[in-house]
Amino acid sequence: MDFALDEAQRAIAELTAGALGHRGASSWKDTWSALASAGLASLVLPERLGGDGLGVVEAAIVLTEVGRCAAEVPALATLMLGVLPVVRWGTADQQEQLLSGVGSGEVLLTAAVREPSGGWPAVPTTVAVRDGADAGTVSGTKVGVPYAAEAAWILVPASVDSGGRAVVVVEPADAGVTITPTPTSAGGPEYTVQLDRAAVAGVLGADAAVADLYQLAAAGAAAMADGAVAGALALTTAYVATREQFGRPLAAFQAVAQQIADIYITSRTLRLAALAAVWQLSRCPGPAGDSDVAAYWLAAQAPAALRACHHLHGGVGMDSSYQLAAFSSLVSDLTRAVGGAEHCLDLLMGAACSST
Repeated sequence: MDFALDEAQRAIAELTAGALGHRGASSWKDTWSALASAGLASLVLPERLGGDGLGVVEAAIVLTEVGRCAAEVPALATLMLGVLPVVRWGTADQQEQLLSGVGSGEVLLTAAVREPSGGWPAVPTTVAVRDGADAGTVSGTKVGVPYAAEAAWILVPASVDSGGRAVVVVEPADAGVTITPTPTSAGGPEYTVQLDRAAVAGVLGADAAVADLYQLAAAGAAAMADGAVAGALALTTAYVATREQFGRPLAAFQAVAQQIADIYITSRTLRLAALAAVWQLSRCPGPAGDSDVAAYWLAAQAPAALRACHHLHGGVGMDSSYQLAAFSSLVSDLTRAVGGAEHCLDLLMGAACSST
């Protein structure tokens, strides 16, 4: 399979890297505004809403470049967890309501996919009580919700009282929504969201929409981790090529070269897994096994690759102000976001068993 980027996709990568390269010490709001000004927040918006009408692959390209810089910006939350599910499953009226202002960077979206001790549950304990086609209430607890307090809308996978699942939409400002900040490794905004009969502002879809949202979240996390591991590898390769011991560059020692080779293999495999996941999702909304594979490779291999990068930096790798720390923190948060290696392996084994 040829996953090579076409000319337009390479241009998106270059544009994203350029916008992020001039961010300096800006806040995430300034960085997001810069990306929006470059037209990157509107890439996946429908053309009738002022967007470019692109899809999962283009959103993932942006996320990979964000990961390569370890930039704190709501690209994963808004593009992959918010805009794409609305575009793929929402009606024209819902798209108009939920996506207005996203392209200018004024509006953020996010999704609350995780539950306490349950990762991304096939049967959410969060329950929606329907009252008509697009109304009702929803109750439950979601954890690790990025940018929940800053978002205009939160997408919530929930079990439905009448049976099945659905993705419901709530407003963070609703009286039934309580948002509590929680710490992250990278320091980005993340929250626990308590829903107590919060008003449902819309329903995007049923079981297929929930499965698709989970897969978009997994593929998006893998795409961002692809960039982070590649960035850490480039930083470490440059360091061992110039840092000398016993009159020789560290890279000249066989043991160091072997470790760099192992990190390279992890990086290239993660990239392949992420590209396979987004390619499959771009063509087949709904369950996509490649996203589970990508999430597992992220959770099982990326943290070890970052630890090896720290080891090869020696004492420099312990400096929390050094760029490597940002890559490591981002990978840690993304690993937690997909539920960890054991949870991802359980998903893969369950899918394999159910298909036989």
